[in-house]
Amino acid sequence: MTEAPVLIGVWKQLVGQEPAARTLSSASAAAARIIENQPVAPGAMTHAWLVTGPPGSGRSTAARVFAAALQCSTGTGCGECPGCRTVVAGTHADVKLVAPEGLSISVAEMRSLVQAAARRPTTGRWQVVIIEDADRLTEGASNALLKAVEEPPDRTVFLLCAPSDHPDDVSVTIRSRCRLVTLRTPPAEAIAQVLVERDGIDPERAQWAASVSSGHVGRARRLATDEAARQRRATVLRIPLGLRRPSDVFTCADQLISAAEADAGEESKVRDEAERSELRTAMGGDGTGKGVAGAKRAAEAAVKQLEKRQKSRATRTQRDTLDLALVDLAAFYRDVLVTKSGAGATLNHPDHASEISQAASAWAPDSILRRLEAVLECREAIDLNVKPRIAVEAMVTTLRQG
Repeated sequence: MTEAPVLIGVWKQLVGQEPAARTLSSASAAAARIIENQPVAPGAMTHAWLVTGPPGSGRSTAARVFAAALQCSTGTGCGECPGCRTVVAGTHADVKLVAPEGLSISVAEMRSLVQAAARRPTTGRWQVVIIEDADRLTEGASNALLKAVEEPPDRTVFLLCAPSDHPDDVSVTIRSRCRLVTLRTPPAEAIAQVLVERDGIDPERAQWAASVSSGHVGRARRLATDEAARQRRATVLRIPLGLRRPSDVFTCADQLISAAEADAGEESKVRDEAERSELRTAMGGDGTGKGVAGAKRAAEAAVKQLEKRQKSRATRTQRDTLDLALVDLAAFYRDVLVTKSGAGATLNHPDHASEISQAASAWAPDSILRRLEAVLECREAIDLNVKPRIAVEAMVTTLRQG
């Protein structure tokens, strides 16, 4: 078996994505030749890219790394030059990032971005626009982006990111004008290695976190470093065998919702307070002395607008966190089905093998499938804006009945 190539420079951030790294590094080298007015092969570099992959595979990381390589003075993504360092730090003037804080990306936000993207680079080699979660573009925002992608400005590159399970949420007219880069689920060995080498995590814990994260790099890091996250996962995985009485339906539904709210609240709290403090300071709202009353009123108005955006972001974070919990739950029933069938496939929750075996012995295959489908239907309902508690209670009722 051939060993995976060792990634260097900024490409080291792509965990277990060697094929994608080869494609993108080849394109960045072609982009460097374009800047130097050297000939390049047709299609070696293009102005619009769509990066897809399963949750946690590193779509936005791949886009940022590619942006760094495009701005790199050597065109290789060396990781050492000012271009690479400022892009990775998020401070490069010619790299613009759209990361939706709410449930969608508005047309106003996209129009503003398209106008900025039409300018020539100021300090870098390219004007780069990164759109995380491009599947959240509203119809109006998609139309605004489409015009820019159809008639791209010189020296501007659009990098769109979207989950591979819903790539059709990105307009087909936009997709048809983008070069596709597909990320794979990173292998557990690669995730464990990066947790040890980059984050200094104990090898045994890193291996455990990698094995239960379903290839989600960020989730593995969170489980390896946060005891509360480990406890919340354990709470979710107690649900399948904890539904013994009718009253357990409401208890388990409440536990699932509460775990998601706690996880999302913890993630948002520190960031929200830091944003409010920075805004007040920037607008003079925390100042003292003569003439600050007007500044304080303006600061408080700006803080109210910020809090409105934070509330929208909190809703999205809570839904994303609940979805992760549902993914864990679906993976449990998948493991039960695998065990029941004797397929011998790797379990998503190897640390719960005894509970999985117990469920496989007790439940019929059609009952396991109904439970799995209930979880998937719950995810779909929440995605269609059904209130999470209603969707979760309906799901848990089916999980108990089988």
